[in-house]
Amino acid sequence: MAEHYDLNEIPWTDVAASIKAGNDTIMIPVGSMEKHGHHVPLGVDSYTTMGSVEYAAKKAKVLHTPLMPFGVSTHHMGEPGWGTGTVSFSPETFRHVLYCIGRSLIFSGFNKLVFISHHGTNMGSQGDALRLLRAETGCFCAYYKTPTERDCAVVADLMTGPPEETPGWHAGELETSTTMAYLKDRGLYDGAVKMERAKQDRAHAPKWMGPAFSKTDGTNTVKFQGSENIFVPMLHHEYSDTATIGNPLRSSCEQGRAVFERIGNHLAAFLEEVKKFNFKVPDEKRDWPGRFWKD
Repeated sequence: MAEHYDLNEIPWTDVAASIKAGNDTIMIPVGSMEKHGHHVPLGVDSYTTMGSVEYAAKKAKVLHTPLMPFGVSTHHMGEPGWGTGTVSFSPETFRHVLYCIGRSLIFSGFNKLVFISHHGTNMGSQGDALRLLRAETGCFCAYYKTPTERDCAVVADLMTGPPEETPGWHAGELETSTTMAYLKDRGLYDGAVKMERAKQDRAHAPKWMGPAFSKTDGTNTVKFQGSENIFVPMLHHEYSDTATIGNPLRSSCEQGRAVFERIGNHLAAFLEEVKKFNFKVPDEKRDWPGRFWKD
């Protein structure tokens, strides 16, 4: 296995040799570029994704593609002219991008694809792409969401804030810590995280809903009469005034490193199991005629 695991850093002959040696599993990190609080860069989700992927790649000895930095972040764009800097694919484009990445890697000889993202909304659009990849080629494919938000059991004990502070949410304790750690450990921290701007904030039901509704985190649901069974399409600024949900004042580089280690080990353990799966794309399904232009 190559000393480096990012395909961008490896000659194609080494990639081919790795596949020939039986290393047919690959990770595809997917980020987002969207507004996060007033104190952290737009790339928070990308940094958290890559910190986890880079740790797991070394531990499990699995190759990965470079980060695909954009995801589905339409609800983070704000209003026209706000200057949020958010860049988003439409869901249709995002599905097609994931599909093209997958078909390219299958064409090369990989049989097992693991897409990885820290951005929750990317999860909503990926199912169709992965199902199509599986149906067309017989590959194994999965989408690994880094543990956070409501599914943060892997790292829950590393958080210092109580549940009511939603420590694993948007630009809060976890994400500020991972951003600090990722940038600092790569010599990029100086001035990137502006803790003097950080402040605790909470989610709320959109003001236009009135007092009958409530909301405590960043999901697509609202509570009504004690039940949370109602999906409502909402823009992020309608339920989060500052784009922070949580308490970033509890964050630290040390905590961020501990989160990367925990998630990295969890992801690596998953990859070790995936490597055991007996999936091989048949020769007649590995070609991808659709890679050429067609109307």
